[in-house]
Amino acid sequence: MSVASALKRALVPAALALLAGCASLEHYSADRLGDALAGSGSTFASDDDPELVRAATPFSLKLMESVLADRPEHAPLLAATAAGFTQFAYAFVEQDADKLEGRDVAGALELRRRARGLYLRARGYGLRALEARHPGFQAALERAPEQALAGLGSEDVQALYWTTVAWAASISLAKDSAHAIAGLPYVDKMVARLEVLDPDFDHGALQSFLVSYEMGRPGARDPETAARAHYARALRLSAGQRAAPYVAWAESVCEAGQDRSGFVAALERARAVDPDARPEWRLENLIMRRRARWLLSQTDRLFLEPEPGGAK
Repeated sequence: MSVASALKRALVPAALALLAGCASLEHYSADRLGDALAGSGSTFASDDDPELVRAATPFSLKLMESVLADRPEHAPLLAATAAGFTQFAYAFVEQDADKLEGRDVAGALELRRRARGLYLRARGYGLRALEARHPGFQAALERAPEQALAGLGSEDVQALYWTTVAWAASISLAKDSAHAIAGLPYVDKMVARLEVLDPDFDHGALQSFLVSYEMGRPGARDPETAARAHYARALRLSAGQRAAPYVAWAESVCEAGQDRSGFVAALERARAVDPDARPEWRLENLIMRRRARWLLSQTDRLFLEPEPGGAK
């Protein structure tokens, strides 16, 4: 054997080892980036410029998806991606549709279709996050949802919460679809599991969601009473420093009951929330205060009875 041949044969395993090391390094880097992206929500959450976040979020979400293409079972990143798509769809797509509807019905419908697609994408990532922690979860959920959900623990609450919110939101935008409505029993069971695992999740975020959810909960007998209890608990858990519960109460309960004075009072309280009091909720509060202002501008359209003392 020539010296060249011997060297060549010796280099082959060394080269393979080097390539394996590079692959491991690549996965390590992807894992580190995934960890960083999964924890990046706090940076966005404390931002004071919603329009900057609107512009930046699509890139962030696509980067998350790119990392997940390489590390498809990174559970924290899957949960964060579900949260990101849900929040973006609500704050910057569905709300835009609501504002557009008065002057462009077709445009609003198209935006709602887009929002629903984003919610479904979020639901998919949330289910994948649960699957990553509990192999076989998605099949089990279809077959025996209560049993599948009983296997989830406290470490699954974030993924379960965003999956539930995204799924419920997607159904709310497709009420004429029998296929979409068929998902309601699953959502209801997921809500029930969340209430067992962590009813106070994220300083009342779950309770705030339930204010709206109760008003459309399948088979609800006294939804307003249930919604009122969730509203009170959300306010207590957030110490009144989150605008979202006030907006949820105004939109879901006061509007449905044609309680104009309650509607206005709740939205004024939302507007009065100081976004700088809790930096970790700053972006959320800015967005919800903006929604409160818009809803107040729609009061005469939303309520049949004029304001007491106003023009007849």
